Amino acid sequence: MTKQRKNILLLFVCIGAIIAVRQSPLGSMLAFDNLKLHREELLILVHNHYLLSIALFVLLYIVVAGLTIPGGAVVLTLGGGFLYGTTLATLYVNLGATAGAVASFLIARYLLGQQLQDKYQQQLGRFNREMEAAGSRYLLFLRLAPIFPFSLINFLSGLTRVPLKTFAWTTSLGIIPGTAVFAYAGRQLGSINSPAEILSTNVIMAFMLLACFALFPAVFSRIKKKKTFGHG
Repeated sequence: MTKQRKNILLLFVCIGAIIAVRQSPLGSMLAFDNLKLHREELLILVHNHYLLSIALFVLLYIVVAGLTIPGGAVVLTLGGGFLYGTTLATLYVNLGATAGAVASFLIARYLLGQQLQDKYQQQLGRFNREMEAAGSRYLLFLRLAPIFPFSLINFLSGLTRVPLKTFAWTTSLGIIPGTAVFAYAGRQLGSINSPAEILSTNVIMAFMLLACFALFPAVFSRIKKKKTFGHG
């Protein structure tokens, strides 16, 4: 079997796994109403099996982040804040989300990214140079701004030549503010009727401002280069 056929087969396997998980009871189990309904049972479980609960929580988050289960990450983060507190939940979510994102990144790169880069090497030359110079800034912006789907960033990043190390640390750092907000909100789980209540206009604007600060050096560098070439 050729490498191309193997990649196509693996791609279908990955798509099948995503569909299977989304159609399984896991998606419906990770619903906000279920979290509120079973919060007392979850507290007892964590109290009796603390270390095991952490391992299961991180593992479940890896699956949710890696297979992009709709809404699952938000519910898990709220639950983590309720069960473990804001600081520890932020840590555990960060571990699971970063690992899941890296898995998605590697799958995209292995199955499609390298072939895409080889086939369109000349056309992607300028884009690759820009990503090499300021890729970390762009990735931080995408992670900090709450308007870009987490899973889409993972997949598209895998199609670029961004180093795995850069992708991992920008993901880990960039998701901290959003994670902390939802984990903190999880402490008031009984008074929240919907996850949408958490992302107020002020919170979204604060995230966007933070994201712009991350992107500013890259934009400033581009403007400076254009002015230099213009004077030249």
